[in-house]
Amino acid sequence: QVQLVESGGGSAEAGETLRLSCAASGYIERRNCMGWFRQAPGKEREGVAAICSGGGSTYYADSVKGRFTISQDNAKNTLYLQMNSLKADDTAMYYCAARAGFTYYRWDYAPGYNYWGQGTQVTVSS
Repeated sequence: QVQLVESGGGSAEAGETLRLSCAASGYIERRNCMGWFRQAPGKEREGVAAICSGGGSTYYADSVKGRFTISQDNAKNTLYLQMNSLKADDTAMYYCAARAGFTYYRWDYAPGYNYWGQGTQVTVSS
């Protein structure tokens, strides 16, 4: 049974830094991508960043490029999201997700992901 557990969320001031972690347990057959999504109240879930093809490719939403960095530690089976220069607009629930198998879906197409964590709240005050 696959489980994704996020941690590292919390409150921060604008301009500060947070680092999210996602610990994965269980075997994900033909794992293709690991990604971070976020959802703010009243808004749709949006892709933040993803790392695919064993780490060979990374993708970012335009709104976080240059500020956020996605990485993974395969030995620890853990995904990270380093968030620098936080803005109030980054306030949201952040979810870790895993996609299995080959697909033509874009990296930020949420229904294309098979496994989801429960989320961790990030609140940024300006």
